[in-house]
Amino acid sequence: MKEDMNNNASVRYVISRWITPQTIELKMRATNRDMALQELVSKVPDIAHQPAAKQILYRALQEREQLCSTGVGDGVAIPHARNALVGLVDHPVIVFGRHETGINFGSIDGQPAKLFFLLVAPTVRDHLQLLARLSKILRDPKVRQDLMKAETVEKVISIIRDAEQNL
Repeated sequence: MKEDMNNNASVRYVISRWITPQTIELKMRATNRDMALQELVSKVPDIAHQPAAKQILYRALQEREQLCSTGVGDGVAIPHARNALVGLVDHPVIVFGRHETGINFGSIDGQPAKLFFLLVAPTVRDHLQLLARLSKILRDPKVRQDLMKAETVEKVISIIRDAEQNL
């Protein structure tokens, strides 16, 4: 029984399970951080028709950015709320966005962010586990390069899936 629980938990924290074609934007149009956050929020299917929920998520992301940028360097930003947003979604959602030229996101290395991974999770455990796993995947320069070149949403998912298998 315990093994089943561990298997269910490990499946729950598979990034490629939560990135779907609907949550991928390969041509972000934003010109600043706030516009990027709004664009990413608009790709969360669970709240697509809930203006109040979108506003709650957007404000939570803005508050997190005011504490410290989620621009982690190497052209990557992982916008997420400071805590899990209980009641907003009933399962994790990861939105991937790519910006061709990059956006000043206050990254620790001063470089513009080109690859964005918005993380929304229903529990603190989901939030922390997925954030840690995503960070490990994105440390690999080849993964970042491949994501910049991916021409289709299916290719993005495939790159993430392959990277996870190599963890």
